[in-house]
Amino acid sequence: MAEDIQTGEAGPILLLAHGAGAPMDSPFMAALADELAERGVQVVRFEFGYMARRREDGKKRPPPKAEKLVDEFAGKVTAYGGDSRKPVFVGGKSMGGRIASLLAASQAAPVAGCACFGYPFHPPGKPDRWRTDHFAELAVPLLVNQGTRDPFGRQEEVLAHFESSLPFAVEWLEDGEHDFKPRKASGLTQQALIAQAAERTARWINDLTT
Repeated sequence: MAEDIQTGEAGPILLLAHGAGAPMDSPFMAALADELAERGVQVVRFEFGYMARRREDGKKRPPPKAEKLVDEFAGKVTAYGGDSRKPVFVGGKSMGGRIASLLAASQAAPVAGCACFGYPFHPPGKPDRWRTDHFAELAVPLLVNQGTRDPFGRQEEVLAHFESSLPFAVEWLEDGEHDFKPRKASGLTQQALIAQAAERTARWINDLTT
């Protein structure tokens, strides 16, 4: 099984989970971890069991039920937060962020907050299937970093769904899609938007821990 990847040494810990189809060392995850570490966040990337098995045998497999992934995530919180005096935050890319938020809502393990990067508010093309019911159960702060063009939840869709009264903090990444990639005509870059998300997340974490 792949070992966890730690980026940065000082600061609060952010356990960062991958999306449904890309591993913990994908270019996006690596770039995000580096940007966060530069801003004083200790990032720990890990893989759920199904992804670790894919790494071992090369066979693609879908993620298991969310409940199982929540249990796996809770185990990581226990492993890194049990004897640590540092605050432990959870978060992730896409599916990883959703699982982190479910963990935060279930209180299966004590966490200081949850940071999501490209939250899958609904499946693409299915804006009637929202994955936000558990937000009402959150006992800790939630930050969502979201591209304005993300097909899993565009800015106008999210604002309309919550009637512009969002029950979480949000950083809108102009022209970004699910991986924060903007159109060339925007004059922006994916790296710049990743850095923007990291900057907001580091400030948010700092505000909660100082």
